[in-house]
Amino acid sequence: MGQYWGMRIVSLLPSATEIVYALGLAEHLVGVTDECDWPPQARTVGVVSRSALPAAAEPAEIDRLVSASIGGGQPLYRLDTEAIRDLRPDLVLAQDLCAVCAVPSGHVNQALDLLGCRAEVVSLDPSSLDEVLDGVLQVGRAARVPERAGEVVARLRDRLAGVRAAVAGLARPRVFALEWGDPPFNGGHWVPEMLQVAGAEPLLACPGAPSVRVTWAQIEAVAPQVVVFMPCGYDLQAAADEAKQSLLARPELAGVEAIIAVDASAYCSRPGPRLVDGVEILAAALHPQRLSPPPAGTAVRLG
Repeated sequence: MGQYWGMRIVSLLPSATEIVYALGLAEHLVGVTDECDWPPQARTVGVVSRSALPAAAEPAEIDRLVSASIGGGQPLYRLDTEAIRDLRPDLVLAQDLCAVCAVPSGHVNQALDLLGCRAEVVSLDPSSLDEVLDGVLQVGRAARVPERAGEVVARLRDRLAGVRAAVAGLARPRVFALEWGDPPFNGGHWVPEMLQVAGAEPLLACPGAPSVRVTWAQIEAVAPQVVVFMPCGYDLQAAADEAKQSLLARPELAGVEAIIAVDASAYCSRPGPRLVDGVEILAAALHPQRLSPPPAGTAVRLG
C-alpha cells in the first residue's frame, strides 16, 4: 500500500486524466497536457505536453497540418522533458492509438530513457467500448487500486445496460457519424458501437476500425436519416456553429431528417469514462419521442 500512496502520475492524454480522477487519484496527478480540461481541477495541474496545432485554424488547414505531420513533418505535440524530469513520475499514461491525440508512447519511452527516468509507461489504445473500460482497469492495476477500478467499471457497465434496455424494441434510425467535416471522415473505433448501443444503425462504419476519409457522394448514397456531427476535439458550440455554416446547405444532405451536433470533445472523441455519458446522450437525441431530452449543453438537433 505504501507504493500506492507515494505514487506520482503524469497523464499525456485527456482521457487518461479523466480516468485518474474517476479512480480518485487526483492527489497523485503531477503532470498533464494543455488539453486536459476535465474535470475542471485538471487545469490546475502542471502542463508537460502542449499541442502544436494552431487554435483558430480552419478544419481543412488542421487536416493539412495533421497529414503533413503523419507524413514526417513536425510533431503535433511538444513534450516538456525537463518538467517531467523534475516531477519524477512513477507512472506515465500515454497512447499509440492516434498521433493526432497525444504523444505516442514510443516517443515517451525514448524521452524517459534520455532522462534516466524509470517510470512505468502504460499505453492506452482502445478500439471498442469494452477496451475503453479495460483501460480503466489497466490504470487501476498500475496505480495499485484494482478494486476501486473494478467498482467504477461495474457502474459504467450498468449504465450501458440501462441504455440497451431503454432502446430495446425501438425503430433504429440509419445514422452516419461525421467525425470531421472538411474533408469528411466517418466516426471510427468505438463510435459505431456507441451508436449501436444507443439504438441506431451506424452507416459507413466498421466497429473497432479507425476513422477513414469518405466522400460526400458516399454519404449521400447510403441515405442516412440522421447525421451526428461529432468533430474530434470540438465542444458543442463549435460543432453547432460549423454544422450551421457548412452542413445544413450541403445538397448531399438534403434528404437527411436531422443533423445532431454533439460535444464530441467531452462525450465521443476521448476514450474515457464519459463515453458512457455519450451513449446516453446519443440515445436521448436519436429517440426524442421515447426518451427524455439529453442534458443541456451536450447535443443540439439542427434540422
